[in-house]
Amino acid sequence: MEEFQLARNKALEKIKLADHMLTQTYPLVKDPKLLVAVIENIFLALTNGIASILHYERTFKRVPPFVDNFENKFAVFRQNCVERHSLGRETIDLISEIKEAVIAHRKSPVEFARKDNFVICQDDYKLKTISVEKIKNYISSTKSFLNKVSTIVSKNETIFR
Repeated sequence: MEEFQLARNKALEKIKLADHMLTQTYPLVKDPKLLVAVIENIFLALTNGIASILHYERTFKRVPPFVDNFENKFAVFRQNCVERHSLGRETIDLISEIKEAVIAHRKSPVEFARKDNFVICQDDYKLKTISVEKIKNYISSTKSFLNKVSTIVSKNETIFR
């Protein structure tokens, strides 16, 4: 299997896991801390989706070599792939928003659960709230993005068999 196929499969696995955690596990456990794990799996799904497209494009020499870290991959993706594959501004906004939530969680000095929300307090007293409804929208948008990724990378898949 090619690297872009592995990344696509891993992305689909992560979004499936995030969806299962939100729809099956969360209603049983009712622990808002689980929402953070769902967000992290969505982020991993998006990251692997980006990697899949980049490795696919790299196979056909359409993008320059890139360093394997999120910042570099995201920059190359935004610069070379978004317009070419008509992914739209909403994809970039989704990825940025999820990344901000993950970083806010990692850097946050204080976090707490309130009702069905998970609240992250940042150093500058800004609050970031993660709710079930927001996460459902994120999962839906991520699934849509990953469907586009699958369509893009499967165009020439028969070449690699």
